[in-house]
Amino acid sequence: MDTTPEANLIVHDIRGQICPSTLLFALREVNREQQALKEKGAAIVILTDNRNAIATIPEAVSSMGYATTVEKKDGYYQIEIRARKKRTN
Repeated sequence: MDTTPEANLIVHDIRGQICPSTLLFALREVNREQQALKEKGAAIVILTDNRNAIATIPEAVSSMGYATTVEKKDGYYQIEIRARKKRTN
């Protein structure tokens, strides 16, 4: 794990892992870091080369109330997980 304090990012490089271990890893980290995500505006960034993970991880964490973005990089994918922004009236 690499925490980048200036950007408040928690980066995990899980390239080489396959589903379902990529999904289980992501869910564990979201649960472990939920206070930082919700209260401190942190983001979890997961680097993966498993194509299945770009569907399973966003779907699972979305149902938990988090927002995700997926970006294709050179030979891998970057999944960013953040708390959803609260709506104001």
